[in-house]
Amino acid sequence: MKKIHLTLALGMLVTAASAQHNAKKAIPFAEKQTDVMLKAIPQAKEKATKPNVVSPRTLNAAGELVMIPSRDWVSGFFPGELWYLFEYTHDQKWKDAAKTYTAFIEPEQFDKGTHDVGFKIYCSVGNGYRLTKDAHYKDVIIQAAKTLSTRFNPKVGAIKSWDGRKEWPYPVIIDNMMNLELLFEASKLSGDTSFRNIAIKHANTTMKNHFRPDFSSYHVIDYDPETGAAVHKQTHQGYADASAWARGQGWGLYGYTLCYRETKDLRYLKQAEAIAKFIMTNPNMPADKVPYWDFNAPDIPNAPRDASAAAIMASAFYELSTYSKNGKQYRKMADEMTNSLSKNYQAKPGESQGFILLHSTGHKPANSEIDVPISYADYYYLEALLRQDRLEKGKPVLTWQIVN
Repeated sequence: MKKIHLTLALGMLVTAASAQHNAKKAIPFAEKQTDVMLKAIPQAKEKATKPNVVSPRTLNAAGELVMIPSRDWVSGFFPGELWYLFEYTHDQKWKDAAKTYTAFIEPEQFDKGTHDVGFKIYCSVGNGYRLTKDAHYKDVIIQAAKTLSTRFNPKVGAIKSWDGRKEWPYPVIIDNMMNLELLFEASKLSGDTSFRNIAIKHANTTMKNHFRPDFSSYHVIDYDPETGAAVHKQTHQGYADASAWARGQGWGLYGYTLCYRETKDLRYLKQAEAIAKFIMTNPNMPADKVPYWDFNAPDIPNAPRDASAAAIMASAFYELSTYSKNGKQYRKMADEMTNSLSKNYQAKPGESQGFILLHSTGHKPANSEIDVPISYADYYYLEALLRQDRLEKGKPVLTWQIVN
C-alpha cells in the first residue's frame, strides 16, 4: 500500500514539475511569436482584400497573415491573447497593445445581427475589465449584454445564433454556450438579473435538446420560433448530423463548466462531467489527446486534427477539476492536452507569421481553414497555460484581480 501511495505521490510531483516548467517555457515562446505577429500586421492590413481589418485570424495558402474586420466572430481573440500575456508577465507593452487592439473591437457591442457579440466583446473587453477594472470596459460589457439579449426568444428559451438561413428559421448552435459568460458578468456588473435569467434559460434549453444519450452534442438545433419546438437536429461544421464535431464538444464542456461556476446549480456540474466522460473515454481520442476534427470522421486515423478543440477542452478541464470529485482525472487530462500542444503543435520559432499553435481545423465540410493556425486556438491555449500555472502555484484557477 505504501509503495502505491509513493508511486502516486511521485507521479503527482512529476506532473506538477512538468506543468510549471511548461508555462515558464511556453509563455516566453508565445511572447516572441506575438512580437512577430505585431510586426507582420501592418503589411497584412495593406494587402487585405476586406475593408477595416483589425485582427489576425489565420494564414492563407501562401502562408500570409489573414486579417479580419471586427464583425468577424474571431476578432476578439487576438486582443484577448494580448491581455493574457500582460496578465502573466505584467509587462506594460502587452497592456498597451491589448488596449489598442481591444478598442478596435468595441463597436461590436452594438451588433444585434449575431450571437457572437459574446465571443467578440468578452474575450477582448471582458479580459480588459477583469485585469484593469476600467469603468469604460464595464459599460461596454453591459451594452453588449443588452445587445445579445435582443436575440433571445422566450418561446424558444434560447438565443438565436444565425440570421438569414432559409433552411433554419431559428438555429441555435452549441457554440452559443460560450456567449453566456458575457451575460452572467453583465448581470453582476449592472445588477440587472434579466441577463442572468436569459443565460440560465438558454443553458437549460440547450441541455434539453442538444445532447444525445452518450452526452455528445449536435451542432445545430433548429427551433420553431412560434411554438418553441425543436424541429431539426443537424450539423454545419461537423462530419454528419449524428457525429460529434470535436470543437463543439469543447464548447459544451466549457459552457456548462462556466454555468456551474456562475450558478452552483448541480445540474450543470453533472452535465459538464458527463460531457467530460464522453471526451475522455472516446475510443477515437488519439494517444496525444489532441482530437481529430470530428470524433466520427470516416478517415480516422488520417483525419485532420484540431488543436483548437484540444485547447478549449484543456482550459475547461482545468476549471472543472476545481469543482468535481473527479478533479484529479480532469487535471491529468488537461495537463496531457496542454503539454502535448506545447511539445508537438507549436509553430517553429519566428515562423507562421507569429501564430503559436499549428494544426487546427476551422470548417472541414466547407474545405476552409484545414490544418492551419487559428487565433482562437492560441487564445484558449494561453488561457489553459495560465490556469495550469495558477493551479500549480496553489492559486484559484480564475482571477479577477487588477494587474498593474
